[in-house]
Amino acid sequence: MKDPSNPVCQTISALLQRIGDKWTVLVVTTLAGGGRRFNELRREIPAVSQRMLTLTLRNLERDGLVSRTVTPSIPPRVDYELTPLGHSLNGPLGALERWALDHVRDIHDAHARFDEERGAHRIAA
Repeated sequence: MKDPSNPVCQTISALLQRIGDKWTVLVVTTLAGGGRRFNELRREIPAVSQRMLTLTLRNLERDGLVSRTVTPSIPPRVDYELTPLGHSLNGPLGALERWALDHVRDIHDAHARFDEERGAHRIAA
């Protein structure tokens, strides 16, 4: 299973890469509160560009995490919502968020120690 040329490993690697992407996390956590139209997502995630949001939604739809519903009207209405599979991702994302919040001080302290040690080595060198 640890063979990088194994198709299962490649699929898992690609999926983990997508799930770890900041836009994926923000889109999934935003859609956890209910379906949204494209522009609603843009307003709720203001840092994301239109292109990145489009690509992220397309990839999430391809992975089966998001559904896209087009309602014929003028202009057409397009809604995005999490599928049951997408909702199942909220538990692990929530656990990661809790871990990050629980350990943010430890990480900042580690950054300070690392930077201080590296700074001391640069001065000595």
